[in-house]
Amino acid sequence: MTKTLAFLLAVLLTAWAVAAQRPNVLLIMSDDQGYGEFSCHGNPVLRTPNLDAFARQSVRFTDFHVAPMCTPTRGQLLTGQDAFRNHAMNVSSGRSLLNPNLPTLANYFAAAGYRTALFGKWHLGDNYPYRPQDRGFQESLWFPCSLLGSVPDFWANDYFDDTYYHNGKRQQFPGYCTDLFFQRATDWIKTPSDSAEKPFFLYLPLNAPHGPHFVEPKYSQPIREAIDAAADKLPKLSEEQRANLARYLGMIANIDENFGHLLEFLDDRKLAENTIIIFLTDNGSTMGPLYYNAGMRGGKTTLWEGGHRVPCFVRWPNGNLGSPRDLDELTCVQDLLPTLLELCGISPDKFIRLDGTSLAPLLQGKEKNLPDRKLVINYSRMPVSLEGEPASIPRKLGAAVLWKKWRLLEGTQLYNLADDPIQQHDIHEQHPDITSSLRNHLDQWWLELASPSIPLTSRDGPDRSGLAVAKEGSLSPSDPSEPIARPERIIIGHPTDNPTTLSTSDWLDVFLDVQGGIRNGLPRNGTWHLIVDHPGQYNFQLRRWPAEAKLPLAEPSPEIPIHLGRHAPGKALPIHAARIEIAGQQHSQSAKPNAHSIDFTLTLPAGPCELRTTFLDDEDKELCGAYYVTVSSLTD
Repeated sequence: MTKTLAFLLAVLLTAWAVAAQRPNVLLIMSDDQGYGEFSCHGNPVLRTPNLDAFARQSVRFTDFHVAPMCTPTRGQLLTGQDAFRNHAMNVSSGRSLLNPNLPTLANYFAAAGYRTALFGKWHLGDNYPYRPQDRGFQESLWFPCSLLGSVPDFWANDYFDDTYYHNGKRQQFPGYCTDLFFQRATDWIKTPSDSAEKPFFLYLPLNAPHGPHFVEPKYSQPIREAIDAAADKLPKLSEEQRANLARYLGMIANIDENFGHLLEFLDDRKLAENTIIIFLTDNGSTMGPLYYNAGMRGGKTTLWEGGHRVPCFVRWPNGNLGSPRDLDELTCVQDLLPTLLELCGISPDKFIRLDGTSLAPLLQGKEKNLPDRKLVINYSRMPVSLEGEPASIPRKLGAAVLWKKWRLLEGTQLYNLADDPIQQHDIHEQHPDITSSLRNHLDQWWLELASPSIPLTSRDGPDRSGLAVAKEGSLSPSDPSEPIARPERIIIGHPTDNPTTLSTSDWLDVFLDVQGGIRNGLPRNGTWHLIVDHPGQYNFQLRRWPAEAKLPLAEPSPEIPIHLGRHAPGKALPIHAARIEIAGQQHSQSAKPNAHSIDFTLTLPAGPCELRTTFLDDEDKELCGAYYVTVSSLTD
């Protein structure tokens, strides 16, 4: 063996040894499970033995904050940026699309040679360039929008034996949703492949216990019995509330069981010691204020502490994290991206501003405290009203400012959690200096949101393999010169997503994102903000029902039996014609008898545009927008 060959072999062996030492990362997040839905946090009726055991083995952040709603938390987690900066600020209404110019955790890990996968709830965009496979995930099993049963989800999915997107293709899988996501995760970890020696980054964002609260009785019934047995210790609950609470907590019991099996699997595979496992939840509880809220006020969608303070448990036996312990530093979900990158030896992108702070020095005992910091929690509200300016438009004063134990809500109400954990006493008049300081911080935070995060001459968005470099003057779905409220745009005609189906969940500032609204024929309409990928002919199929429902435009949906109940019959709409407006064009066309769609073929230029569609009755009166539009590029 020559000296040169021996040297190269030594370098390779060293590289393999270093690669083998890199930790795996397993990031698990449940949906709508609050701080109090753990028996280790004092829950009076729910037992979570596996989560409790994991918490005892972990570093526990006890003052950890997320957004009060699903999508903002997910975007902040994956980018390390505040929701108004990364633009994924709402659960629907055209404001759940994560800025495609930003690298995600999956992009970073893929570029560093990790295997990457997602199993569960994505909720950051259903079309190109926002899907998991567009954002660094090499393997993905997911469903669109906010829940199983959302408008773009496969028609009549009900948590059992449902149809999901698997690596971009719709495919039906047997089993209960939570069981499936955990099982697919373990299957992926152990599947032999040419990359089996690589470390993995696995993101497991569960949809449970988000409603609808579907779970087998074997999980809900024991909890119902516990609720009845503890009736004298709980607030007074109606029969309906008790039944719903039992199902909700039963979904968490199922999570706990699956989590225990996953930990056993990692132990058996000798993976547990060098795997960073983080368990957190995405927002405050939906049920906690009803029965037990761990000493906090408020729940999901509120700025009260119960809306955004959640558990965050971190375990890494090989990571020199020291003994399991509580850390009471003020921390947030944006901190997890820089933390994981530092723990895994991955450098952040120098072009990207991060709002989070690495917690690695705290975790590893290199620092006892974080630098003094103030945090802002703000997000886009649901535009449920059809009158006035939509609530989904970002507002500076729709915020909570957090500093130590102080909380300033909506710029006017001040609370000190040290003396008033349930936030009952507004003391802003007694502490004008603190109120002013927190208001000033909010003002500065708002002004900084308008500054560009990414120069478009330097970056054109992440690709599947990792971090892409931009081309001068390239077309991007985002323009940093626009105001904070600018929408992200879906790209139509791209070869990786052609045809693509648009749904009402992406109507800008209009809310219609559950299939019940489609069945009921709600009289709403909205506009999609798009980019045409290339000039040419495009076909638009305007539908009232999704294609898989196989229903004519004007027919009602029949009663649909589901695993644990039924969907009532839907409403018929007298659809006679349709109108389409896009790129300065307007066209109308009558419906053919028993047609499932009204189709238009148009010639479009490349570039940004808006699309609006309208269904009309036989008197040309507006009924609603087309709930689904399938767009196909007809030009090679």
